[in-house]
Amino acid sequence: MSITAKSAPSAHVDAVAIRSWKVPILLGVLALFAVVVFVVLGPTGTATFRISQDNDAWQVPDLVLPSKAMGIIVSVICAALAYLAYSQTRATGKIAKWVLMTFTIVFVVGLMVWMIGGTTSQNITLVGLFTGAMLITTPLVFGSLSGVLSERAGVVNIAIEGQLLAGAFTAALVSSITHNAFAGLFAAAVAGVLVSAMLALFSIKYVVNQIIVGVVLNVLVSGLTGFLFEKIMKTKVDGVTIYNQPAQLPGIPIPLLSEIPIIGPMLFRQSLIGYFMLILVVALWFGLFRTRWGLRVRAVGEHPKAADTVGINVNRTRVMNVLAGGAVAGVGGAYFTLVAVSSFSKDMTGGLGFIALAALIFGRWNPIGAALAALLFGVAGNLQSILSLAGTPIDGQFLAMLPYALTILAVSGFVGKAMAPAADGEPYVKE
Repeated sequence: MSITAKSAPSAHVDAVAIRSWKVPILLGVLALFAVVVFVVLGPTGTATFRISQDNDAWQVPDLVLPSKAMGIIVSVICAALAYLAYSQTRATGKIAKWVLMTFTIVFVVGLMVWMIGGTTSQNITLVGLFTGAMLITTPLVFGSLSGVLSERAGVVNIAIEGQLLAGAFTAALVSSITHNAFAGLFAAAVAGVLVSAMLALFSIKYVVNQIIVGVVLNVLVSGLTGFLFEKIMKTKVDGVTIYNQPAQLPGIPIPLLSEIPIIGPMLFRQSLIGYFMLILVVALWFGLFRTRWGLRVRAVGEHPKAADTVGINVNRTRVMNVLAGGAVAGVGGAYFTLVAVSSFSKDMTGGLGFIALAALIFGRWNPIGAALAALLFGVAGNLQSILSLAGTPIDGQFLAMLPYALTILAVSGFVGKAMAPAADGEPYVKE
C-alpha cells in the first residue's frame, strides 16, 4: 500500500532578505549635503591642523588642506559610497561594515575641513581637540560601561545620570572633609552602589518597571544633591566653603608613550581614573566574551529561564551586575570633581548619563564599541567649544546640537540595527 502525497513542501526555500533603506537614504542625503555645503557653499581658503604642541619631544609638521579641493574629494567619495550602499542593500539587504566606517571617517574629515576652513584662525590643534574631549569622554565611558554591566544581565539602567551625579557629589564632599582624593574616590564608588541598590531592590525584587525606577532615581539624586549642596557645601567658615574644596588627583604621564603625537597626550597623560578607564574597557570586554562569568551574565540577559535551568541564580547575577555597574558609574562621577574641575555644582553632570546610554546603544552593548562611541560624542562636544573660540561663522546653536544629533542618530537605528539582549528590561520571576 503506497501513499502519495498530494503536495509537499519544497526542500529548498528561497531566503527572503529583509531590506531596510534607512541607511542608504541617510548616506545619500549626507552625500548631497557634502556637495552643497562642502563644495558649492564651502570656504575657499585652507584648513590647518596642528598635530604637535610646542613642548612635544616629537615635532610633526602641520597638516594644511585646501578647503575647496577637499570638499570635492569628500563629496565624490561619499556619493560613491552611498551608491555602493544602495547597490548592496538592493542585492543582499546588507551593507558591508567597511562602507559605513569609510563613509563616516571621510564625511567627518570633510566636515572638520569645512568648519575649520571658515574660522578666523584657520588653525586647530588636534592634540587640544582630543585631550579636551577626554574631559567629556571619560565619564561617558564609565557611564556606558555601567550600562553594559547592567543590561547584559537584563536590567535597563536609566539611572546612570543619577549614579554619576551621586559619585561627583560624594567624591567632592568626602575629599573636602578628609583632604584625601582617594577617600573621595572610594566614597564615590559607594555612592554609585547605593543608587544601584535601590534600582536593584525595586526593579528586581519588587518587579517595578525598570525605566520608571531609573527616571525616579535620577530625579531623587538630583534633588538630594542639590539640597545638600545648598545646606552643606555652601556653608562658609572664615569666608571659605570648606566642604567644597576637594583634593585633586594629579596627572601621571607615562614616559615615552606620553610623547607620541595626539595619542600620547590623549591616553598616556591621564590621572589614575583615566588609566583605570582604559584598563576597565579591555578587562570588561575580556570578562564578558572570554570567561565563564561573562557567559553566565550573557545567558541571564538573553534567556534567563534557560540559565535558571542549568543552575544559574538569575536574580543574584542581576543584582551583582547592577551593583558593579553602580560602582563603575560612581567612579566616573568622581572624575568631575577630582580631576576635571575643583568643586561640585548643582547638576554638573549635564545629562551625560543619558548620552552614555546612547553610546551604549551605538556600541551595541560591547565595552569597546561603547568606549569608541563615547569618544565620538566627546570629540563632538569639545569641537563645539574649540570652533566657537576659533571664530567659525557656523551658528553656535548648530554646534551645540552636534552631540545630541549624534545621540538621535544612534538610538533611531540609522547607524544600523542594534539588538539589545533579548531579556533586557524583562523581570524574571521564578515559577
